[in-house]
Amino acid sequence: MKLVFATHNLNKFKEVQALLPSSIELLSLTDIGCNEDIPETEETIEGNAKLKVVHVRKQYNLNCFGDDTGLEVRSLNNEPGVYSARYSGKDATANTNMDKLLDNLKDKEDRSARFKTAIALDIDGKEQLFIGLCEGSITTERSGSKGFGYDPIFLPNEATVTFAEMSMGEKSRIGHRGKAMRKLIEYLNR
Repeated sequence: MKLVFATHNLNKFKEVQALLPSSIELLSLTDIGCNEDIPETEETIEGNAKLKVVHVRKQYNLNCFGDDTGLEVRSLNNEPGVYSARYSGKDATANTNMDKLLDNLKDKEDRSARFKTAIALDIDGKEQLFIGLCEGSITTERSGSKGFGYDPIFLPNEATVTFAEMSMGEKSRIGHRGKAMRKLIEYLNR
C-alpha cells in the first residue's frame, strides 16, 4: 500500500518510516511533488493534522496521513501548544524556541509538560484520528544531541534522560509520536 505522510520534515519522516511495516510504501510531500508548505492555521493540534490530509486529498487524491505535535507546559497555560514550531516568532529555530521556553520557565516551580501528537488519516476519503501523549517535565538546561525540536529539554516521566539522549528506538517506544503511530498501525493492520 502507498501512503503519503504529509510532511517535509526529514527527521520526522525517518522516525515514522522506522515504525511502519514494510508492506507500506511511505511517501513524503516532496515525493508526490508537493513543495509548498501546508499552512497550520487551526487552533488545535488535531485541527492542524486534519488540514494536511484534507490538502493532500483535494490536491493529489492520494491516501495519506498528517500529524501535528505540540509541547504543552502546565505552568504556562499549555504554551507553546499549537505554536510549538514557531514559538519564538516567524523565523523560529529549535534553539530560539528552547531559549524562549527556558526563559519563560525560569521563575516557575512547576515544570511539568507533555508532548501531544495527533495523526489524521484519510484512506479513500474515510478519516480517522489517533492521539499519542507523553508526560514529562522541562529540564533547566539542554542535554543530548539526538532528536530535534524540544528534545534536549524534555525529560519523560518514565526516563532518566532527555529525548535528545535516547536512540530513535527508545524515543519511539515511550514517545508521543510512537504511541500515536502504534494506534495508526494497529488500525491499518485490521
